[in-house]
Amino acid sequence: MKPQPFGKTGLTVPPIIFGTSCLGNLYEALPYKTKLECVRQMLAHVPPPLVLDSAGKYGAGLSLETIGNCLRDLDVDPASVIISNKLGWERIPLLGDEPTFEPGAWAELQHDARQRLGRDGIRACYRQGNELLGEPFRAKLVSVHDPDEYLDASADADDRKRRWDQILAAYEALFELRAAGEVAGVGIGAKKWEVIRDLTRVIDLDWVMLACSLTVYRHPPELLSWLDELNRRGIAVVNSAVFNAGFLVGGRYFDYRIPEAGNPADAPLFAWRRLFLARCQEHELEPAAVCVQFALHLPGIVAVALNTSKPERIADNVRLVSEPLPPEFWQVLRNDGLIDAALPLGNP
Repeated sequence: MKPQPFGKTGLTVPPIIFGTSCLGNLYEALPYKTKLECVRQMLAHVPPPLVLDSAGKYGAGLSLETIGNCLRDLDVDPASVIISNKLGWERIPLLGDEPTFEPGAWAELQHDARQRLGRDGIRACYRQGNELLGEPFRAKLVSVHDPDEYLDASADADDRKRRWDQILAAYEALFELRAAGEVAGVGIGAKKWEVIRDLTRVIDLDWVMLACSLTVYRHPPELLSWLDELNRRGIAVVNSAVFNAGFLVGGRYFDYRIPEAGNPADAPLFAWRRLFLARCQEHELEPAAVCVQFALHLPGIVAVALNTSKPERIADNVRLVSEPLPPEFWQVLRNDGLIDAALPLGNP
């Protein structure tokens, strides 16, 4: 597992990046000892630098706070870890019984969060993020978190223009942090790759993180063509949510909804999965391994981001990234129409 250059940042990263939403109590409140063991296992199974991807939105900053506590308790050298903080959400006091953002998603939080973009808002989020991490740890990578969702909340065309300008103003502030040497790289994380594409046409990012966009199930040719453009520009790409929220490997959720087996619109999705799982079983391959290897080895992908709340799963996740699959299996998937026939043989 050899680290490789991360775009134009001057940093190198391993092919696996660890998501940390579980450290912010996503869906369940994990005991601190479990969170600590997760970080311990990450350090044990990945050569430095360990890359942790977090956000102010994760548990209203609880994820960042937990990262700092765990790294200090494990006496980790700050030089051996890279923390990525997706900015745009600021911790505020909790006034009700539960947080007002993403109701039902976060368990037992003691704080709420509000969205803040624009120049001043993103700087406030950056400062608070480093305060939550605590010395001697700071975010080396920063980005605007889910600008696609921010734009989708527009009331009308004028409101969308205002929100777009707020996003650009936020990036101006982040580029100033990079120019001052406070951060090593500026990027973006979003679910809609088209929004990332539109932003890369007007700003020069160091890296991008795709979510649910580029998977063994979904890899449109126009997205692959855009990846080639990013590669030529030296912009690193991190691929996340490579199981489409778990559905591809047998889970209930596809992206951010629950498909219905009896719904004709969802029938092709279930049919694809049945055949995919059958082919994996026939060739004695883990569906998760196929998803990860496909997502990792597309041109321009530097790393995949994986997330687990179970310490015992860390080693398995590293193995999924480290062990290549038989090249001939991709031809099996092509023959069944499960992946694009135009993808190069032997290298998905």
